[in-house]
Amino acid sequence: MITILYPYRNRETERVKRSLDSLTEQTNLNFKVVLVDYGSNISSASSIKELVSGYSFATYVYNFSEFQPWSRAKAINVGLRNITTDYVFTADVDMIFSPNFIEKLQELKNPLKAYYFKVGFLNEQESKTVKIFDNYSIDFGSEVGAQGLSLFFLESVKSINGYDEFLHFWGAEDIDIHNRLERTGSESIFYNNEILMLHQWHKSYRREEKKVLTQDLQLTNIVQINHQQLLQNDRSAKTQVNKTEWGNGVSISDFNELKQSTGENLILNKVEVITHFLFSELPTFSNGIINVRFVKDKFQGSTKYRIKKLLGKKVPKYYSLKEINDMLLQHIISFYHTYPYSYEISNDLKSISFKIKK
Repeated sequence: MITILYPYRNRETERVKRSLDSLTEQTNLNFKVVLVDYGSNISSASSIKELVSGYSFATYVYNFSEFQPWSRAKAINVGLRNITTDYVFTADVDMIFSPNFIEKLQELKNPLKAYYFKVGFLNEQESKTVKIFDNYSIDFGSEVGAQGLSLFFLESVKSINGYDEFLHFWGAEDIDIHNRLERTGSESIFYNNEILMLHQWHKSYRREEKKVLTQDLQLTNIVQINHQQLLQNDRSAKTQVNKTEWGNGVSISDFNELKQSTGENLILNKVEVITHFLFSELPTFSNGIINVRFVKDKFQGSTKYRIKKLLGKKVPKYYSLKEINDMLLQHIISFYHTYPYSYEISNDLKSISFKIKK
């Protein structure tokens, strides 16, 4: 049997419904679905949970990572821990599946091979229609570099400790998993004999990256950073990149403990203060919860500061909150992503709250 694994967060219910509905039309019903909700807000989580409950073949799994950056790699790994079938297909909630999709997966499945598939992309208008699969008008198709939608032998993926959990936001996790599997002797094959999936249109998330602080968590140049991780894994010929605790989600008890933590400490945006926190306080802390809020020093906006700076006198050096955001997120991703933590930017964009249980 094959499990289709959907990683998900805060997407439109109608989009997911179109994908799941296409699975009800399969010629082969020997499959399951696991949808991992990687920290949707209460409204989206409630809606998608109700939707998934209406499909007898589907299971909903919630991970309490609402106040953490998106990681498709981590979401998939949480799902891998919840799968019991021999094979897994890593899907996308944007997919509309051909009626013979499962039938084809059953034909292709092989413990020594990993398949990824050519996808047809729909325009915005076509994506909002409901048609017979073959009646959709396709704008263009994916090429060999797009490896996100893949069929794996589950034990092969587990043997290399799943997807690389360093990889957050967007980019590289799909190529990396195939590269590491190939180093274990598995063959990666691009199936392009026919188009078995259609991709519903959405805005490009990568183009939404801003150079200023936003409430929507972002990390400057993350695509390039992820690419460097991919290259490093290749140079070192790594197969396993995660520690043994890979695929562990955030529990409701840890989530609530962080949420209820009080007594936050204010940290000013002075360069030496931030540096000390990142390289001394944070790594050496243990047996409790760090609860801090980063704010701009009021002196930085004062007339006295501006005059002293204009006269060339000694004044404190400061990081912007955007710079602090990027440095802190990079530290979290690199060293602390396996710990329970929460990360929030205030509505007025004037502070960053960070809690971590170590």
